[in-house]
Amino acid sequence: MKKKILIRKNMEKSKYILGLLLLLSACQKPVLSAEELATYEREVNLWHEQRLIDVKAPNGWLNLAGLYWLEGGINTFGSNQRNTIIFPAGKIAEHAGHFLVTGKRVKLFAKKEAAITYLGKPINELEVFNSDSAKGMEVKSGTLRWTIIQRGDKLGIRLRDDSSEVAKKFVGIERFAISPSYRIEAHFEKADSLHTVAITNVVGQTTEVPSPGKLFFKVRGKKLSLDVLKAETEYFIIFADSTTGQETYGGGRFLYVKKQDKKNTVILDFNKAYNPPCVITPFATCPLPPKQNHLSVAIRAGEKKYGTHHL
Repeated sequence: MKKKILIRKNMEKSKYILGLLLLLSACQKPVLSAEELATYEREVNLWHEQRLIDVKAPNGWLNLAGLYWLEGGINTFGSNQRNTIIFPAGKIAEHAGHFLVTGKRVKLFAKKEAAITYLGKPINELEVFNSDSAKGMEVKSGTLRWTIIQRGDKLGIRLRDDSSEVAKKFVGIERFAISPSYRIEAHFEKADSLHTVAITNVVGQTTEVPSPGKLFFKVRGKKLSLDVLKAETEYFIIFADSTTGQETYGGGRFLYVKKQDKKNTVILDFNKAYNPPCVITPFATCPLPPKQNHLSVAIRAGEKKYGTHHL
């Protein structure tokens, strides 16, 4: 927590220089003084440090240990191979109990030997998911903990292991060199209030997602555009470029941007482009870039590909 607060304070100190960068970002090769460049690089590095803190957090992506799709009716689970759902060996009782799926409700029936708890108290029967609720309830057994997730019409178990070897061995994510030339001024063109973009995820499900509009910009003189998606206070972008599948992840990268100002200007900072969780774990359900967000240039900024989970 102290580290997070320090990072936020340091990022605040950089704001006066970033105001100047807003004026310079329309140029593909902004001329910055050594001090301005150092301040900008520090701001991006602090952002990335916070990004890694989030990845390593208890509810980050490194400790995911399984993703199991449920079927209607009874789904037995435990470490024994005869179960419908097989949890990691040695981490839970061989026969831990079963899930009962009725419509969009999931009830957990636990055996005593599984020592499953909810909020620190032993349970033997609990409704762990109801589609009317905000989210599923997290239950635990030893170092394992899990919750029910919903993806379209599918319900699944998202399993975490607090003693994950992947988390222990994580050393960071390689990036391209920070370049102010990839901090670009874009023009935002608002879309109709009912406009949506078809987004397909790695599971193969396609969903129509609200899109507030499109960004128009140039990279090395080439005119480009990106559809943005709605986020809580910003816009969310899923994009691919000519590095995708080679230097960067085959499923594209993510980027958040602040909403447009009074002149409909948005700052695209590709130095903050980052990998979807599917780069880190095979147990995520990442959205993929829509066709119109495949850029015909190389964006050698932001995170490079990581690990072995590549499309």
